[in-house]
Amino acid sequence: MSRLPLILTLLGLGAAGVCAQPPTSPGERGHRALQEAGPQPAPLSFVIVHGAWGGGWDWRPVSDILTSRGHRAVRVTLTGLGERRHLASPSVDLETHITDVVNTILFEDLKSVTLVGHSYGGMVITGVADRIPDRLARVVYLDAFVPEDGESVVSLNGGQPLRGVQGDVIIPAWVEPGAAPPTDVPHPLRTFTQPIALSNPLRNTIPTTYILTVDPGAASDPFEPFARRAAAKGWSVEQLDTDHNAQRSARQELCALLEMTTSERRSGAPSPEAPPAELRR
Repeated sequence: MSRLPLILTLLGLGAAGVCAQPPTSPGERGHRALQEAGPQPAPLSFVIVHGAWGGGWDWRPVSDILTSRGHRAVRVTLTGLGERRHLASPSVDLETHITDVVNTILFEDLKSVTLVGHSYGGMVITGVADRIPDRLARVVYLDAFVPEDGESVVSLNGGQPLRGVQGDVIIPAWVEPGAAPPTDVPHPLRTFTQPIALSNPLRNTIPTTYILTVDPGAASDPFEPFARRAAAKGWSVEQLDTDHNAQRSARQELCALLEMTTSERRSGAPSPEAPPAELRR
């Protein structure tokens, strides 16, 4: 994982950060799904977990597309971020964020959920799958961390020092001081340093998909090791040709891919095999 220090030096990767130009071509499967989309599919329930520094606000266009297709899409904003930034405190940690999502699903009484986690959100959805696997129909990692028990963002980054730390938060250097909302905000430090605690083997029975975003203009891809980890677990692995922030740069293609991977499983159709060749640059 020698490339992983890039994650924390660029971690506008978390939720928004530096947004590259729109992709020159969509991911092959997302493009095919858009072209072949015909009849309205059976309604699905999506719960979306954003990345570091971000918020549910950045995913509103994606949820609008999904709801326009007849699905339900719930955007969780994690404690201390987005419109909940006023709740930031030194005590906010990874477990806080996992509980945010668990309680959203339980109190909204959501079942057969497709749980989507972007970037840092992969840490969160892994904990959610461990806590309430019975509520989940599929888990989708979107260019995200895939932790094992006892790992943290810091350990997955090879123990490299975090940049931008000020007190109990990590400052998004790409945001101008005094920028008006909506924008990225300081991220609670303990969510990066707290190791995840996993104990429920049932999480491993949930159908899971990894979507690797590959920016055609980038020289390397810091999340490729996690796509390989996903393939080694036997998960389906997809590729979307766009930058890290597909919620901005490839919304239609992303929604088609989310819809297709979940609908295929629900209909009993075989999931696509992981394409190792597509994991290379």
